Amino acid sequence: MRHYLGKQAEREASKFLQAKGLRLLEQNYHCRYGEIDLIMHDQHDIVFVEVRSRSRTDFGKASETVNKNKQKKLIKTATHFLQTKQWWYKVNSRFDIIAIHYESGKQQLEWIKNAFSVTS
Repeated sequence: MRHYLGKQAEREASKFLQAKGLRLLEQNYHCRYGEIDLIMHDQHDIVFVEVRSRSRTDFGKASETVNKNKQKKLIKTATHFLQTKQWWYKVNSRFDIIAIHYESGKQQLEWIKNAFSVTS
């Protein structure tokens, strides 16, 4: 069930971001360092998107689950992606979070641009 909800959240996030003008480059990028849910192109930026969903907010918001350890894994994975494409010094990049949670039975989507940086 959790896996299904996670995949559904990724589809919703991708659809939302594409409606905002971003273009999907890759979904579920895997390497030895970890996984990135969505890799998008936004004008001059490559955007690495972590999608988080929660069915309840009793224990905090979905976006709060992207802790320092998760950020480090995402940064390493993004670096691997950029090096593999030979884009390391050629493109700007950023890390966004799409958090989806439910309040009073309604889906709430939160888009946090530049959620963290390589130096954070």
